[in-house]
Amino acid sequence: MLAAGSGLLFCAGFAPRPLWWVVPLAFAGLGLVLHGRRVWGAAGYGLVFGLAFYLAHIVWIQDFLGEEFGPAPWLALSGVLAAYVALACALMPIVSRLPGAPVWQALVFLLQESARLRWPFNGFPWGRVGFSQPEGAYLSLASLGGAPLVGFAVLVTGFGLAQLVVRVRAGGVRPSRAWAAPALAVLLPPLAGLATWPSVDTAQEAGTRTVAVVQGNAPDVGIGLLGQRDTIRANHFAESADLLDGIRSGEVPRPDLVVWPETATDVRGPDPQLQTLVDEFGVPVLVGALYQPPGSDLTENAALVWEPGAGITDHYVKRELVPFAEYVPMRDIARWFTPFVDDTRDMRWGGEGAALDVAGARIGAVICYEVAYDYVARDNVLAGAELLVAPTNNAWFGRGEMSYQQLAMSRVRAVEHGRAVVVAATSGVSAVVAPDGGVTRSTSLYTATSMVADVPLRQQTTLSDRLGAWTEYALVGAALAAVVAGFVLRSHPSGTTTRADATEGEQHGGGDTAQG
Repeated sequence: MLAAGSGLLFCAGFAPRPLWWVVPLAFAGLGLVLHGRRVWGAAGYGLVFGLAFYLAHIVWIQDFLGEEFGPAPWLALSGVLAAYVALACALMPIVSRLPGAPVWQALVFLLQESARLRWPFNGFPWGRVGFSQPEGAYLSLASLGGAPLVGFAVLVTGFGLAQLVVRVRAGGVRPSRAWAAPALAVLLPPLAGLATWPSVDTAQEAGTRTVAVVQGNAPDVGIGLLGQRDTIRANHFAESADLLDGIRSGEVPRPDLVVWPETATDVRGPDPQLQTLVDEFGVPVLVGALYQPPGSDLTENAALVWEPGAGITDHYVKRELVPFAEYVPMRDIARWFTPFVDDTRDMRWGGEGAALDVAGARIGAVICYEVAYDYVARDNVLAGAELLVAPTNNAWFGRGEMSYQQLAMSRVRAVEHGRAVVVAATSGVSAVVAPDGGVTRSTSLYTATSMVADVPLRQQTTLSDRLGAWTEYALVGAALAAVVAGFVLRSHPSGTTTRADATEGEQHGGGDTAQG
């Protein structure tokens, strides 16, 4: 019950709930469950924790596929993701033998996140610990080491709290030296985050731009959206016309740039209607489109720079395609789980990161699913992006939490890269995120609306950008080293138990507890 409850508490810490502070408590609960367990027991309780978390966290997949496919895809994916957690927890008894156990436990949990980011099929990054912190004490650490460092700090606090509870239960409530190490594990990470906040800069460095976001809306029909492409396009033209009326009447300021969401239209050749609309705005429009370039028979999920009087002058192609939707591995097996197999061809993958020249600014596009991957926004910033734009189409996933979870990722990315992020969603939530992660403007789900806001352009790179993936590599390397060291200690148990563990084992009456 504690394992399942801790998994649900972990889920409760994610958006749309502003409960970032419950996540360390969730891992404290997991740490207490794992204390004193052997490998198989730890794996089993980890599986329970992971299932409770993922079944609740990604239930929006069921909203997408609905009755046509039943719960099998949602249950199967939750089971696979929970298996990663189980494997990490199976290693906890190994690394818990080392001094400073909360640190090594945190690293091992991050190890499964790193693996899950990459395999299979380029991984599935949803539910990373760092994404539970779009506000609060730990968020500023994203500017130093990105989402991996944020997750590490939260995990150290949680596992440190578990060890502190164990030591208090073992020795009583009278303070002792045995409290010192776990108390430091609890206190140092949030204090480091609070100390880092003054270095998070939000000031513009290259002026500002006035950006308009068009949210045309889409029907809330889940997988039925497959047949609604013309409706989505018409909705975005209609909402753009309303925005033009507001600009002409002076109700809203004239923007320097207009942004359409991901796949708001198809572009497979000349598009006079879209060119007319852009000419009427008189400013560039960043169009999220299913784009078929001239001379190609492959479709791209792209952000097109559409200039008045000139048409398409540049474009960015999505680099992280969604498996079983935008491309389909293992098609014969995939037919059991996804409706896209026979109706679509694989899209073309994008190449390198880029900064698009738009309206006198350099803009990095991060399309939908890409916001969950560390390297995409980072590559765009290192290519010179002064502003990040995140076109997305979450209309497939109903009124659940998916859109809010994705917005939380954009908030973490804003701090990680020191850039404002403009989120343009087909049916919401669209938002303007400041470089400190704060949401300055936002919309509601399944409404046709638009918004216009000034955003700062920034050029300075953060330490996280300069370190790049090395932060994650260092954490993963330390986790692997801890696992090896734990196995070495396990194979030579005599004389290797620490004094604290031995005392703890005597007070609890058994070797299993000392092993924890």
